[in-house]
Amino acid sequence: MAELGFDPFDEATRRDPFPLYARARREHPVWAHPNFPVVSIFRYADVQAVLKDHATWSSDFRFDFDVDVPPSMIATDPPVHTRLRGLVIQAFTPRRVRALAPRITAIAHELMDAALAQGRVDLVQALTYPLPVIVIAELIGIPAADRALLKGWSDQAVANLGLALLVPPTPERIARQTRLVNEMRAYFARLVDERRADPRDDLLTGLVQAEHEGSRLSFDEMLQMLVLLLVAGNETTTTLIGNTVLTLLAHPDALDAVRADPALVPGTIEEVLRFASPVQLDPRRATRRVEVGGVPIAENQIVLGWIGSANRDEAVFERADVFDPTRTDDRHLAFGFGPHFCLGASLARLEAQVALQVLLERTRVFRLAEEGPLPIHPSIVFRGVTRLPLVLERAA
Repeated sequence: MAELGFDPFDEATRRDPFPLYARARREHPVWAHPNFPVVSIFRYADVQAVLKDHATWSSDFRFDFDVDVPPSMIATDPPVHTRLRGLVIQAFTPRRVRALAPRITAIAHELMDAALAQGRVDLVQALTYPLPVIVIAELIGIPAADRALLKGWSDQAVANLGLALLVPPTPERIARQTRLVNEMRAYFARLVDERRADPRDDLLTGLVQAEHEGSRLSFDEMLQMLVLLLVAGNETTTTLIGNTVLTLLAHPDALDAVRADPALVPGTIEEVLRFASPVQLDPRRATRRVEVGGVPIAENQIVLGWIGSANRDEAVFERADVFDPTRTDDRHLAFGFGPHFCLGASLARLEAQVALQVLLERTRVFRLAEEGPLPIHPSIVFRGVTRLPLVLERAA
C-alpha cells in the first residue's frame, strides 16, 4: 500500500484536503506521520470514539514551553473542565441564545447597510468578522471602543494554533506568545477591577462574582476563561459564515434554492458545518497504551482527529461529497463531541443563520469580485479564507 504523504502544512492540501481524506479513510485510517510526532485519525467512528472518551484521551496539552498560567478550559479534563464549564454554560443555553436573536439581527442589518453603500467589499471585514466580535464583546461586557484591539489579539492567538503539536516553537514564538498573554491578561484585569466596583448585567460580572466565592474560580482561571471566550467566540463563527458564502457560490443551484426559500437557512448552515467544517482537527493525548483501528498508540502519544474527514465519511453520510442543504442527517462533528462539545454551538449557529438570512434578504445578487485563490487561514486547525471580496447588488 502506497505511503499516504499527508503534510498538514501543504497549501494545496489545505485548500482541498478531501481527496486525500477519502484515500486515508480507505487505506490509512490511522496513520503515524513520519515527519511529525503525531498520529492522524480519519474515520468518523474512530474520531467520535476518541472525542467522547476523556479518560483515555486527554485534552491536557501543557508543554514545557507554555506560558506559566493555568490551562484554558479546552485544555483540561473532568472534573476541572466540568467545574469551569459550569461557570459559563448558563450564558450559552439555547434559551439565552434565542433571546439574543433580535440584537444579532440588528447588528447584521447595520453592517449590511454599510456594505451595500460600498457595493464592493471584503465580506470578512464587512460582516463575517465584526458580527461575532460585536456579539461576544457585548455578551462579555467589553467596551465597543476596544473591539479592534481585541480582534488583533484574537488573530495573533490563533495564527499558530495547533503548530506546537507538530513542531517545537522557536524562542521568538514563545516570546511573542508570552507578550500576547500578558497584554490580554493586563487588559482583562482592569475590566475585572471595574466590575468588582460596579457590577453589571454581563458575563464578566458573573465571572467576577464566581471568583469572589473562592474555590469555584481563581483569578487566573477567570482571566484564562475571558481570553478563551473572546477567541473562541469569534474565530470559528467568522470562518463558518465565510465558508457558507463560498460554498453557496460554488453551488449556484443551492444558492438559488435557499434564496427562494428562507426556511432552508438552518439546514444550509448545518450542511456547511459538515461539508466545509471551519475546524478541521481536534487533538487528544493518550493517557495509556491503546489501539485504534488495530494500530497501537503509545501512552502520551498525541493524535489528531480529523473532523473535516469524519464529516465526509461515506460510511456515515449518504452522498458524503455532495452539498445538500435539505440533508436531514446532522450527525456531523463540526462542534466536537463528548465533554468538550462546543460551548457556543447554539450561538455560532444563530449568528451564521442570521448573517446568511440578512445577506440574502438585503441583496439581489452577490458574487466574487476577483478570480484566483483567496488567502487561507494561517492555522492548520481552521479551513477558511481571511479575505472574501464580493460585489453586492442591493435587493429591490
